[in-house]
Amino acid sequence: MDQPVSKRLLSLDVFRGATVAAMILVNNPGTWEHIYAPLEHSKWNGCTPTDLIFPFFLFIVGVSIVFAMESKKADPANHGKMILTAFRRMAVLIIISLGTHLLFHPGLATMRIPGVLQRIAVVFFICTILYIKTSQRTRDWVFALSLIGYYIIMCFVPVPGHGPANLEPETNMGAWLDRLVFTENHLWSQARTWDPEGLLGTLPAIGTGLFGIRVGSWLKQKGAEDSVKVTWMLTYGVAAVVLALVWDMFFPINKALWTSSFVLYTGGLATIALAISYWLIDVNGRKRFTAFFIPFGVNAITAYILSMYIPHYLGKLNLYQLWFEPYLSPLNASLAMALFWVLLIWIIMWVLYKRKIIIKV
Repeated sequence: MDQPVSKRLLSLDVFRGATVAAMILVNNPGTWEHIYAPLEHSKWNGCTPTDLIFPFFLFIVGVSIVFAMESKKADPANHGKMILTAFRRMAVLIIISLGTHLLFHPGLATMRIPGVLQRIAVVFFICTILYIKTSQRTRDWVFALSLIGYYIIMCFVPVPGHGPANLEPETNMGAWLDRLVFTENHLWSQARTWDPEGLLGTLPAIGTGLFGIRVGSWLKQKGAEDSVKVTWMLTYGVAAVVLALVWDMFFPINKALWTSSFVLYTGGLATIALAISYWLIDVNGRKRFTAFFIPFGVNAITAYILSMYIPHYLGKLNLYQLWFEPYLSPLNASLAMALFWVLLIWIIMWVLYKRKIIIKV
């Protein structure tokens, strides 16, 4: 999922880096009891800034697929090897995630099987196959059908054992399917009856990846003027947000369910953000503010994995209680601890970046 250095798009690295930094920030507060509202996920329907982080990353995965694979894709002889490499990367990410869970929470009996890295891995693999083996027209149809099909399943198909279709946490079709496939022992520990990265929700999440592929194909279009590319991206992004807000009236924007309106809303915002970044950074050379984010952007998965391990082990030193809690208000102390983890991991990423080390999976 990391691009060769020679083919990297600086605005994409900055966008990816900002997304990873935000992910580290919201995942590692000093205490979960004191968090500023924008740094929390929405309780159910709706979308906070924190809810944008995961779909932005999947969108970026889609864009990156285009930039990493376009030249190799042209020769069908490369397809088998490309798909095999994508499968290996998917497997490695899943193993890392499950291995980390076992390390932090020993025991197979209650090991959570779905997860963030698992969804990233599966979306990457399926979107890679679709990019290599299908045309953009076909991918557009798959995108539309995945969102419409998911809407029909979630809103019109009766849920076995629960009656009519519904969008409640424990009784929707996705929750029923997760309990059937994984059993309650292997779902999100805070619920055990449903999972925010569940099986059925992967279908629209693939749509998020395809959204990124469509935008990446525009950016890679040869011969088109940059102003035209940016105009189309902004138009597409705004249109997606407007359509999402209309769909939200009867299929609410909801991250936990990864609803179709959520795909359009977050994909539209990601497209707008990337268009503005591309225009400022790659077209007009405004690079002064990019230095902090690039080290995160070029080693995104490494930064994310370290953000699981470093706070887990160093947190045992009670740094929050020693350095921040006695001197700041509860909310600010919790935020300061999160910012500390971001800075600490950035230092590691900066050393890797300066040494031109890009760790791939």
